[in-house]
Amino acid sequence: MPTTTAAVVESAGSGFTLGEVVLDELRDDEVRVRIVATGVCHTDLGVAAGALPFPLPGVLGHEGAGIVEETGAAVTRVAPGDKVLLSYTSCGGCANCRDGHPAYCETWLPANLLGGRRPDGTSPISRDGTPLGGHFFGQSSFAGHAVADERSVVKVPADAPLDLLAPLGCGIMTGAGAVWNVLAPRPGATLLVTGAGAVGLSAVMAACLTPSTRIIAVDRVAARLALALELGATDTIDTSGEDLAEAVGKLTGGRGVDGVVETTGNADVLRTAIGTLAARGTAVVVGAPAFGTEVPVDVNFLLPGRHVVGLTMGDAETQALVPTLAGLVAAGRFPVEKLVTHYEFGQIQEAVDDMLSGKTIKPVLRL
Repeated sequence: MPTTTAAVVESAGSGFTLGEVVLDELRDDEVRVRIVATGVCHTDLGVAAGALPFPLPGVLGHEGAGIVEETGAAVTRVAPGDKVLLSYTSCGGCANCRDGHPAYCETWLPANLLGGRRPDGTSPISRDGTPLGGHFFGQSSFAGHAVADERSVVKVPADAPLDLLAPLGCGIMTGAGAVWNVLAPRPGATLLVTGAGAVGLSAVMAACLTPSTRIIAVDRVAARLALALELGATDTIDTSGEDLAEAVGKLTGGRGVDGVVETTGNADVLRTAIGTLAARGTAVVVGAPAFGTEVPVDVNFLLPGRHVVGLTMGDAETQALVPTLAGLVAAGRFPVEKLVTHYEFGQIQEAVDDMLSGKTIKPVLRL
């Protein structure tokens, strides 16, 4: 069986250690991908810290990009030599999958985030004969090679810059999907994006490709707010010195906003952002606080048609949205390069530290 180098998390909080692992033989619906680049996401860091019950030791990573080396007998979407981006997996057969919403697949949590195993209970990754936690988002891309579900694989053009496009499969897609798939702004709409990280700034870029006329970005870091303006925000609010609700009220003449994309995962920010909604406005909850977190909402405030909606992976059908995003990046209309900082694979811990400190918005590891 093939071997590869992977960044293994030995236990919660132990960080990432490079070592050799063994890849299992492919199932009929799987693809072996030589990873060229992989983004680092806050979800990876949360699992590595022990915030979610993923089985450790294990291999994380879910924004992979690479070249197909081998395919299972039933695979039809890709062939050896194809360039691909990797995203989440889904069953393909439940009601939500059939309805075009695989991000809400009935198997989503165990198949992507918590299980660490294939549906049959096996892991595609082992070490010294012992299975490791793997199959993370159907890929576990913090490795030189990944055994990926066919449903996690999206083909891109042969000239696609994989080390730039790698983050499309999660963070970038989530921010864009929040705007395009859920808010779908009407002409003249006002949008509020709380948090100017990779997801929030992707929402800003996506909003610029809609008929929205006011895009308000919120953060506590001046440099990120400056970048938000560069990417198309019309206004910014620095909550290190401004009250969010008061600032939104001033910018909108007291009317409020038509849509919110909340990416911080901070319950107080979410509660305040919901309170800025105009009648018939929608707040999209993207940032995930600890399990059990509750946010009080006045029921009467919701009665004028206000909506609060949770979101997973941008509610994206990956085979449609990921190639569209790749095309927009290639055309210069979605400047992901302004978010990305590259690191070598051996610098994974440095990339993680820079992400946690706020120095880097979207680290991408090159292999």
